[in-house]
Amino acid sequence: MEPIVSLAGANISILHNLVLKDVNLTINKGEFVYLIGKTGSGKSSLLKTLYGELPLKEGSGEVATFGLPKLKRKKIPFLRRKLGIVFQDFQLLGDRTINENLIFVMKATGWKDKNEIKARAEEVLNRVGLATKGFKYPHELSGGEQQRVAIARALVNDPDLILADEPTGNLDPETSDKIIELLIEISNNGRAILMATHDYKIMEKFPARTIKCEEGKLLEEKTTAI
Repeated sequence: MEPIVSLAGANISILHNLVLKDVNLTINKGEFVYLIGKTGSGKSSLLKTLYGELPLKEGSGEVATFGLPKLKRKKIPFLRRKLGIVFQDFQLLGDRTINENLIFVMKATGWKDKNEIKARAEEVLNRVGLATKGFKYPHELSGGEQQRVAIARALVNDPDLILADEPTGNLDPETSDKIIELLIEISNNGRAILMATHDYKIMEKFPARTIKCEEGKLLEEKTTAI
């Protein structure tokens, strides 16, 4: 097993407020993990710590070979090139086409060659079933299609880990199922996925290892392989 996420004795705080205490967590390459817990229980704080938004000041932690306790701000963009982040509200740029959304992210993360950028954008859109939609604007797509674009955007740098924060929160059940099937397929191809969710119906339909934020702790709920 190859760990992509490793936290030991980690205290996760916002400013001086302790949110999660003594967090011990290992997520291996290709593993699919659900993250559950009530609103305000620390799910988003955990995700933000993993992608460098919140500094880890106590305990040890490593994400995709980057040490979190000593992570300097100038190194955060390099960490994020190893990650893909998918948000509930898609966070697409409405004044740009789908292709332009992908190109914007690629240029921001160091891609230079126009032909390589074009080829990679086509490749990831094809990967999520949107090969013919690159010329459209976000508002011209359905919610499910916009979330597929968000997943394509998360894939452009071939990440080791995808962090998905309520990716089905704004979608109907049928569309949600298709998004989860896509994420599971991506996981089966060797990428670790940590998905925060409130959707217990999805978890019943697609069982997997589950961790829970509760009363300031991170608890292992169950382990059922997808």
